[in-house]
Amino acid sequence: MTGPEENPIDPKHAPQPPWARPVPVAMLRRRDQHEFSISPEPAVLKALSEEFALLDLSKLRFTGRIESDGAGGWRLSGQLGATVQQPCSITLAPVSTRIEEDVVRHFVPDLPTPQPGSETEIPEDDTKELLTATIDPGLVMAETLALALPLFPRAPGARLGKHHGGDAGESTSQSTQNPFTALRDLQDTMRKERADAPSAPPARKNGDNKNN
Repeated sequence: MTGPEENPIDPKHAPQPPWARPVPVAMLRRRDQHEFSISPEPAVLKALSEEFALLDLSKLRFTGRIESDGAGGWRLSGQLGATVQQPCSITLAPVSTRIEEDVVRHFVPDLPTPQPGSETEIPEDDTKELLTATIDPGLVMAETLALALPLFPRAPGARLGKHHGGDAGESTSQSTQNPFTALRDLQDTMRKERADAPSAPPARKNGDNKNN
């Protein structure tokens, strides 16, 4: 089983992570706004911390709305706030950062298919995504958080010193490199996936004509 029946999941994206909060497009009404507020429970915060190699994640909240965007599309807008704790990229001491992000996504029925090697391979408007059967504020929340994380957090007063000699310096470099390299790779992958969004059949319209 892929999940609760009341929250159908697109089979192409199953299984879903614990922070997923899919909203079926068929349940949305063009004349209304669908408001959402996500404050993940501790188990989900822990899962996100592990996913993004964080020491701690707290006060995560994502609020906003989904509304009609014309021509069969939908617009998601919201505000994300979170407090993250990461190891200092030099000393490994905990570094806390407050993140505040405004979020906008446009879900459209059609996206141009990029040609490999062409100048249009990376779209100018990276807020556009292909509309499928669901719009998931939870996935948008996680992606926004990941892209907003500092790549190389630094504790106050931490400096790269020349007094670290030989093996000690190499050991420190090796021990601090992997988490931040992994985060950088994750952010690069997310950006590339948004640029190379696969084509998919548009979501079924929800019969708005019946309401007119």
